[in-house]
Amino acid sequence: MVANPSYSYISPEDYLQGEETSPVKHEYRQGEVYAMAGASNTHVIIAGNLFATLRNHLRGSGCQAYISDTKAHIESINTYYYPDVMVSCDQRDRTFNNFLRYPCLIIEVLSDSTEGFDRGDKFADYRNLESLQEYVLVSQTRINVEIFRRNPEGQWVLYPYEKDDQIYLSSVDFRCAVTDVYEDVTFELPQLTTE
Repeated sequence: MVANPSYSYISPEDYLQGEETSPVKHEYRQGEVYAMAGASNTHVIIAGNLFATLRNHLRGSGCQAYISDTKAHIESINTYYYPDVMVSCDQRDRTFNNFLRYPCLIIEVLSDSTEGFDRGDKFADYRNLESLQEYVLVSQTRINVEIFRRNPEGQWVLYPYEKDDQIYLSSVDFRCAVTDVYEDVTFELPQLTTE
């Protein structure tokens, strides 16, 4: 989300209608609309890797993976976001055309401009989704995956993963190597200076 809101209230209906024809995606938070920044190639590759592996894993399970053009609707706080990858196993979501209300898994690929928001206010907003079991943050600047999982007491517990680890998503009983998440991603090496 980019900090460039329109300060006049927009109804959810007007927002959804505008999104159908807008060349730019917008997120909607309690009556304010925010234009989304474009994604880097690295961001797209990581999100694509996760979507592809999850889609294959979920075939025939009754669960469905969605990529960045499907919105998460947090009805209780009048908010719509575009997660990078989302999974729903709830049949009620099949009745909606361009958003989900009952995802069990949301994945965000972090960027410099969105990381603070994704970790803070957006995560706080997502926690209003009673169906949400896991929230995943994936770095695009280094090999690092963080899975926040809701425990039986309703608390969110962090499970960090690095290069040689195997991630586990309990919400969809999915495992893969962290290196699979970063397949085809090349990280820039830090510049060494000689003095």
